[in-house]
Amino acid sequence: MRDRPRIFDDMSGLAGGAFSALTGLREELKALVQNRVDEFLARLEVVRREEFDAMVQMASHSRMETERLAQQVKLLQDRLNAGEAHNPSTPKKKPASP
Repeated sequence: MRDRPRIFDDMSGLAGGAFSALTGLREELKALVQNRVDEFLARLEVVRREEFDAMVQMASHSRMETERLAQQVKLLQDRLNAGEAHNPSTPKKKPASP
C-alpha cells in the first residue's frame, strides 16, 4: 500500500503545469505591452534615454570643438594683426562681405 494517494500526485502535476502556463502567459503579455508602449511612443516621436544621452554627448563634444577652433582662429588673427603691425607697407585687406 502506498503512503500517498495518487490524486495528490495528479494535483501536484496539474498545479505545476498551470504555473508553467501562467509564467509563459505573463512573458507573452509583457512583450505585448512593451510593443504597444513602443508604438505609442514612436507616434509621439519620443526618444529613448540612450538616444538622448548620445545626442547630449555629441552636442557637448561639438561645443568644445567649436570653442577650441574659435580660440585657434583668434590666435591666428592676433598673429596676423601683429605681423601687419611690424610690416606697415603691406596693404590691409578688406574683410569679406557676407
